[in-house]
Amino acid sequence: MSSINSNKAPEPVGLYPHARKVGNLLFLSGVGPREKGTKIIPGVDLDKEGNIRSYDIATQCHSVFNNVKLILEASGSSWDKIVDVTVFLTNMKDDFKIYNGLWAEYFKDNPPCRTTMEINCLPTPIAIELKVVATID
Repeated sequence: MSSINSNKAPEPVGLYPHARKVGNLLFLSGVGPREKGTKIIPGVDLDKEGNIRSYDIATQCHSVFNNVKLILEASGSSWDKIVDVTVFLTNMKDDFKIYNGLWAEYFKDNPPCRTTMEINCLPTPIAIELKVVATID
């Protein structure tokens, strides 16, 4: 079992690696839409106390998908080797339709298994997080 960290993806917000390789499987830790080296979250407008004033779920989706791609590539895997994704949304009613449409664009050729669930919050002020399992050679 080996730990993997990408030098291109945002730093983890806790004590965990970006991914772990076990045999020919790659398990990614939860990935959000933050930008590397900053606390900036694309598509999120925060007030002075750090509370979400408004957000754009499409912008966050594009960013989180890109961050997953960066971690996969740093690990020796790729987008087309994703086999299972657990998606956490903080507002299923308002965000699912947009997220689901973008999902269909990103995974049009080979969609992985997927579970999407609503949770009341995430550790940082984000609206989406992905937990990914992929294969690796």
